[in-house]
Amino acid sequence: MASSAEGDEGTVVALAGVLQSGFQELSLNKLATSLGASEQALRLIISIFLGYPFALFYRHYLFYKESYLIHLYHTFTGLSIAYFNFGNQLYHSLLCIVLQFLILRLMGRTITAVLTTFCFQMAYLLAGYYYTATGNYDIKWTMPHCVLTLKLIGLAVDYFDGGKDQNSLSSEQQKYAIRGVPSLLEVAGFSYFYGAFLVGPQFSMNHYMKLVQGELTDIPGKIPNSTIPALKRLSLGLFYLVGYTLLSPHITEDYLLTEDYDNHPFWFRCMYMLIWGKFVLYKYVTCWLVTEGVCILTGLGFNGFEEKGKAKWDACANMKVWLFETNPRFTGTIASFNINTNAWVARYFFKRLKFLGNKELSQGLSLLFLALWHGLHSGYLVCFQMEFLIVIVERQAARLIQQSPTLSNLAAITALQPFYYLVQQTIHWLFMGYSMTAFCLFTWDKWLKVYKSVYFLGHVFFLSLLFILPYVHKAMVPRKEKLKKME
Repeated sequence: MASSAEGDEGTVVALAGVLQSGFQELSLNKLATSLGASEQALRLIISIFLGYPFALFYRHYLFYKESYLIHLYHTFTGLSIAYFNFGNQLYHSLLCIVLQFLILRLMGRTITAVLTTFCFQMAYLLAGYYYTATGNYDIKWTMPHCVLTLKLIGLAVDYFDGGKDQNSLSSEQQKYAIRGVPSLLEVAGFSYFYGAFLVGPQFSMNHYMKLVQGELTDIPGKIPNSTIPALKRLSLGLFYLVGYTLLSPHITEDYLLTEDYDNHPFWFRCMYMLIWGKFVLYKYVTCWLVTEGVCILTGLGFNGFEEKGKAKWDACANMKVWLFETNPRFTGTIASFNINTNAWVARYFFKRLKFLGNKELSQGLSLLFLALWHGLHSGYLVCFQMEFLIVIVERQAARLIQQSPTLSNLAAITALQPFYYLVQQTIHWLFMGYSMTAFCLFTWDKWLKVYKSVYFLGHVFFLSLLFILPYVHKAMVPRKEKLKKME
């Protein structure tokens, strides 16, 4: 009997060893390696897709339940995602959320609370960048923390606005102003909501509370009829994910730093930069489309009804895909890409700088804030400096064409429209790639090497136009057109 037991025990141990070996073979690290990705990237993708079962559970079991249960569910699932991705480093987000709650309670609806929030949350984020940043793109706790930073700053501003006389606020400020006093559980649920914790989108506390209260549905009294709209965004996200996964080994920013790239003709270097500049954005497009689907499925994406009574599900849309793919202008890309973050900067930063009395200065400071929010690498500053320059020149060129009879007549020739479109798109994506080079290569030694290889084409082209276009405008726009403009 003892011999038989020992034999069974040996079999169990052997089986356990085989299973352990099998699980090791199926470990995330090995799976990520086989897919040509990092383990952290795979964890991120898994976490984003986990939002769908979380959303389904919420729809069917919690949609009209007590508020505290919903907040607890969002907090628990968000913390679980944070732990799965970053382990014990989730304490960074937890600490900032608790301290933010204390700032609101102890300082109240004061400008001191807003300034303290802005300084503390940005300082914490920048310190995180300083201590964790490397010369490569790393998925660390600072990635979701930058999303959280904007959420908490926006929360403080909306809470401050909630204490003002409603007549002193703009219609937009009235929409987002928080009249009640958020509890710690509400702030935690808002911050850790699984559909937006890792990569966004941004949304307000008031919009989140409408979700908790069961108001974000197209069928009052029932769960939202949002499955089909959510699946559409998911399908589109999967399409971009597959495309990016298949092509990413062949179109990389690392190639820009190779001797092989330098040895190719100038036209090839420019065309590769153009193609890469378009392609590199698809990883962001993928994440935002998938998370938008999660938000739609929960009801958070509900945005009222169209005039014909059809429900709109774009409240959490971070991408306008058709505009992104077809618009030939830089301002079109800005309007279609990372929409909610851009809206946040406009609402809480750009418009609050109105007292400066200078739109260009406000825009420049907003872009500087965005650059610092992304990180401390010089590449971010160069990228957003290029965006500022390009947008100014593009507006000058558009105004020139509109006000010059010769150029406006030339631009109106139907037969030449396809040619104009091709030229615009080529310029658009070439210099988008030029700007993204600094953004993705981070450090000055890397992006400077690539810029030298294309002779600083972007800077030369747009700085030249910045100084030349006013003289062209003066020469080609009739005086009467200028007088009309002044009137």
